[in-house]
Amino acid sequence: MNAIRIEKFGSEKVLELKYVEIPKATESTVVVKVIAAGVNPVDTYIRSGGFYTVPELPFTLGKDGAGIVYELGSGVTNFKVGQRVFICSRSVHKYGTYAEYAVVKEEELFPLNDCLSFEEGAAIGIPYFTAYRALVLKARCCANETVFIHGASGSVGLASIQIAKHLGLKVIGTAGTEEGMAMVKNTGADFVLNHKEKKYLEKLAEITDNVGVNIIVEMLANVNLNKDLDVLAPRGRLAVKFFSLLISIYKL
Repeated sequence: MNAIRIEKFGSEKVLELKYVEIPKATESTVVVKVIAAGVNPVDTYIRSGGFYTVPELPFTLGKDGAGIVYELGSGVTNFKVGQRVFICSRSVHKYGTYAEYAVVKEEELFPLNDCLSFEEGAAIGIPYFTAYRALVLKARCCANETVFIHGASGSVGLASIQIAKHLGLKVIGTAGTEEGMAMVKNTGADFVLNHKEKKYLEKLAEITDNVGVNIIVEMLANVNLNKDLDVLAPRGRLAVKFFSLLISIYKL
């Protein structure tokens, strides 16, 4: 099979198209014929060697994808060969989705509904699971609350808007370009702010009648965290996207 392999860590120049054998499933893993692979910023951290865990070199990149079950490990019981699935890998594997076939753990595989394309399936896992975890599991959002999605035009931000609106929240989202602001509005946000304007946060007081927002989903905490704390309502909750949390503690 063809695969984008890494034999050393570094810039995008270390990515190489190689021909390798189709991997075999172990007892608890599944081999998936990849139809579409997601592009995830985490892959760049893994490629550079800066991720908190990396597989032994060489390996194939790719944490997100969708395709068809090709082979099952002997202990796998929840899937069948030929089934449409999408992949959301929480760990880093030796045979990722930047290839014609990938190997994943059974618990990192999910059925793909027939109403979704493989391309859509490849984009579900990390963005939507991250957004759901932030809003529901961490912030414990409730209908009629106000959520401020700070950086809403990316994949996690857009997923957060959709989930929040489905759950009955008022949504305020930000973006830094006209195109991004249009995406945020078209996805369903009730209010859209340009976070490149100097006094954009002052508009939150008017929108919330000086109460503040109940929940903030923050995409770039190392830049925005201090500002976020100023606009939270009493008993407000702040959910931070993990990889933006590179903060010097003294700034708090």
